[in-house]
Amino acid sequence: MADYQEAPLASRPKTLDPNEYFHVTPEKRRAEEDRAALRANLKRQYQTQLNNPHRKALIEDPALTRWVFARANPYATFRPTFKTSLLGAMFGILPLFGLYYIFKTDRDRKEEQIKAGTMDRRFGLSS
Repeated sequence: MADYQEAPLASRPKTLDPNEYFHVTPEKRRAEEDRAALRANLKRQYQTQLNNPHRKALIEDPALTRWVFARANPYATFRPTFKTSLLGAMFGILPLFGLYYIFKTDRDRKEEQIKAGTMDRRFGLSS
């Protein structure tokens, strides 16, 4: 724990924060143990249902249901942030303006060469 280097864009994990790890009140520790016991009980119930050889009904796993819903409906869980807006502009809008600029300047350059008579305009099927 002494040689842990913090990442520049991530916060220190709770398990490595000395203030959170060593100075936990008994009530907080008891609440964490109760939550862990509840999770273990739910996991045990799910495992017994899953491994029951005589089961007839479908097993409902709420976590799996939430995961499938989030995968099927990505816009219900989408939160617009500065980063997503910036990425949307960068990959959605900037390429359009960039291609417009490239095609427009190339067309204007060719038009100026045609007007000046310096462009050799041969007939070609490939162009």
